[in-house]
Amino acid sequence: MKTSLTSNNYLLEEKVSFYKKILNQVPDLIFQLTISPENNFYFSYINKNVISFFEVNEFELHSNPIDIINSRLHPEDKNLFFDSLQSSKKKLQPWDCEFRVVLKNKGIHWFKVVGSVELDADKNTVFYCNLSNISSVKNRELKVQESETRYQFALEASKKGIWDYNVKTGKVYFSKESLDILQLDEMDNITSNTQWDERIHPDDLEDYLLNIQAHIDNKTLFFENTKRVLAKDGTYRWVLSRGKIIERDAKGNPLRIIGTHSDVTSNKEKEQELLHNLDIIIEQNNRLLNFAHIVSHNLRSHTGNFKMLLNMMDEPDDELNQEECLGYLKTTSNALSDTIDHLKELVDIHTTIIHKKEDLNLGLFLNHTLEVLSKEIRDNKVTIVNKIGEKDTIKFNPAYLESLFLNFTTNAIKYSHPERIPEISYSSRRENGKVILMIQDNGLGINLEKHGEKLFGMYKTFHKNDDARGIGLFITKNQIESMGGSIQVESKVNVGTTFKINFNEEV
Repeated sequence: MKTSLTSNNYLLEEKVSFYKKILNQVPDLIFQLTISPENNFYFSYINKNVISFFEVNEFELHSNPIDIINSRLHPEDKNLFFDSLQSSKKKLQPWDCEFRVVLKNKGIHWFKVVGSVELDADKNTVFYCNLSNISSVKNRELKVQESETRYQFALEASKKGIWDYNVKTGKVYFSKESLDILQLDEMDNITSNTQWDERIHPDDLEDYLLNIQAHIDNKTLFFENTKRVLAKDGTYRWVLSRGKIIERDAKGNPLRIIGTHSDVTSNKEKEQELLHNLDIIIEQNNRLLNFAHIVSHNLRSHTGNFKMLLNMMDEPDDELNQEECLGYLKTTSNALSDTIDHLKELVDIHTTIIHKKEDLNLGLFLNHTLEVLSKEIRDNKVTIVNKIGEKDTIKFNPAYLESLFLNFTTNAIKYSHPERIPEISYSSRRENGKVILMIQDNGLGINLEKHGEKLFGMYKTFHKNDDARGIGLFITKNQIESMGGSIQVESKVNVGTTFKINFNEEV
């Protein structure tokens, strides 16, 4: 019997030795950990790979395993390691934990332990574990996380939003930065492409859709468009969208488009302000050039007359000629004085930095003009048609409004048609928030194809009236434009003329 037991023990030891040899050949890190009911630890088995990698010596193997573990665990992961081990022991559930170790020669490494657990006959908790070195995986994860963090930080710093459009479902993911541009948040539930498109300004929608379609049709490498989009507070924000198709089906139809949003409202406002200022500068330069031509032409004409007359007066023995020249000199002097007065008035209009604006009743100013011109109206049997409402008002300069009514009314009387009773009609209306004044007559009319560009020029006349000076329309146009308004004219020869004055009421 004794021989039989000895034989069985020998066979058992042979099997254990055989399995140990096999396990030592396995590249994995394998160990068996036993925890007694008194919570004492010891390694029942550790294969050679564990011993080699973790730099464990014979002395440490026979000492307390807790010391071995503590000496190699990363300080920040010790609690996690032992808490997960005790939880698995208590619940008798598989042990699964990721942790770092710090080795003297190999540095820091990430490991994942997976082990099954069971109780043996002596109530010991036995763990059968496999260790995996996951350092390369963890390093990749950390790099990706670090990259994502930097990317998110860059997005937040640049205020750029991200959008991801699933064409098949019509669903779109908008990042927080995209929603912030429109003062929206996740609670507003903007999740579809249609919901975004509905917020685009109607005047910008067609161009936006054309740009996207051009990219879908492979006409452009990427999609780019700037448009106005309605924000939560009811205002429009200028948004620059860039995107690219990253996935198509077998037929080439887009499946997924991703891109960015940028709030470019400030840039657009500055651009529009710059263009507005550029228009003003161009207009002022044109006026300055026109003024220079006027000064050059008219003053040269007068100085030429003075020179000619003075040369004539130098001729001896001709008292009659000198008397006649003095008369001409006086006439030329008066004409020069008038020209200088007109030029001064023009300079005053354009050098006044702030033009006074008041709330003016159009009807009252028209009635005042008609009273001033009552004799001319009566003598010429003029029919006045007043369609201006009693409460129609504008913000304008009172002196300029008086000048406007006087100039247009006197011109209508002066250039009335000899074969019909003169009629002057006044009316006003609002268009796009601006007041428009219409003054219409049935007079001689003007050939705009021939004289249109010269109509508002200084000293430009188009009829043979002896008292025509060609200064009224020029001054009036400059007064209107100096207040931010504009003037248009429609006219047909022998039919009549209509002047349309657009007032800018901004203070």
